[in-house]
Amino acid sequence: MSRSRAVPSGRLARLAGFGQLAGGVVGGALAEGVRRLAQGQRPSLADVLLTPANALRTADQLARLRGAAMKLGQMLSLDAGDLLPPELASILSRLREAGDTMPPSQLNRVLAAEWGRDWRGHFARFDPRPLAAASIGQVHRASLHDGREVAVKVQYPGVAASIDADIDNVATLLRLSGLLPDALDIAPLLTEAKLQLHEEADYRREAEQMRRYGERLAADGRFVVPAPVTELSGRHVLVMDYIAGAPIETLAQASQTQRNAAMAALFDLVLQEIFDFDAMQTDPNFANYRWQAETGRIVLLDFGAARAVLPETRAAYRRMFTAGLAGDRDRLIEALVEGGFVGSAMSRKHRPALAEMVDFMIGHLNRPGLFDFADRSFVGHMRNLGEGIARDRATWHVPPAPTLFVQRKVSGTALLAVRLKAQLPLRDMVGAAMADDRAGAGETDPQALPSSQG
Repeated sequence: MSRSRAVPSGRLARLAGFGQLAGGVVGGALAEGVRRLAQGQRPSLADVLLTPANALRTADQLARLRGAAMKLGQMLSLDAGDLLPPELASILSRLREAGDTMPPSQLNRVLAAEWGRDWRGHFARFDPRPLAAASIGQVHRASLHDGREVAVKVQYPGVAASIDADIDNVATLLRLSGLLPDALDIAPLLTEAKLQLHEEADYRREAEQMRRYGERLAADGRFVVPAPVTELSGRHVLVMDYIAGAPIETLAQASQTQRNAAMAALFDLVLQEIFDFDAMQTDPNFANYRWQAETGRIVLLDFGAARAVLPETRAAYRRMFTAGLAGDRDRLIEALVEGGFVGSAMSRKHRPALAEMVDFMIGHLNRPGLFDFADRSFVGHMRNLGEGIARDRATWHVPPAPTLFVQRKVSGTALLAVRLKAQLPLRDMVGAAMADDRAGAGETDPQALPSSQG
């Protein structure tokens, strides 16, 4: 559960927070190491670092710091998926559910700095209790004097100014932990992460992205996008329509038909973002989706992570999907390497295992009919096939950052489909998107993509 704790906004206060985090984790690791040695074990560094106690300690401290530090923790908890032990994943998932909130005195100071001491005069009603709290800001419900119901997103103080230092501090902790190979170059990824988080911290930019998405999806009755209140929004406060909806995870209790329809809409959106839109909202945090049971529509929130899909990224997915739909294993591996999804060193060293993984993936995903996301045997078998590759730290590889952020959205959407146990005609959906993409580019070769029965 979230707590009301002041956000450390000064540089020294945040540095002290990282010091406490590092000291607590190291102390916990030492204690765990001593305990295992006393039992006659020879634990690895990862064994003593990745413990439930250390995960709980890390989640609590990141929730207190908020900002880029908590954002990276959210990415880890989501992106690691099945790679983390279940107990660690459940602890870190706290970072996706709720951050700590600002105490009323700190909230008042932030809003007074934005609108002046009489800031409450802008509203007929303002609820001081947050509706939600995340890594960069918290959200309050309010109503304007004309009766319009709004949500007010308030950025935590000091978050924007601390982004670069936070990411550098987290990177330092990762390096010191020994969890990352020395040869793995994560500098380009850190640079892109800083850029994206600076963009997310600019609420004026987010308001513009929200408007653009509202225009793109205006004719699609499956989605609802709030509109910003421009005259009240600024760099650190964003006011928008309040749109009611339940957490997207509540769909798990809905009928199979409803779950399938919702996930089909979200996968369609991802495909449109890759091949049709000029941008993608790259943060697949489940809290960014709400579901309206009475209308069946999905409310889309949080457009701070919307960014351009580069032509080379779009081309990489086009090559990969075309090869996959054609069932061409060698061409798919070539596309994976060309697009940076797979490192060339890994492709050369582990070619037989990679080929077996790709064959299994093509065979599973290319079956006619519905793909059952509830079938956990697919993930388990892929994990078993890739176990040797994952252990070879010398061939670990970081994809190009623009591709990685897009793939994060694809993977996050698939993770939600797993959570909701959706069943979708994935092959047909991807094939239709590719056909539309080729038609838009003026390509009309009917043999370019086989049908779902091919």
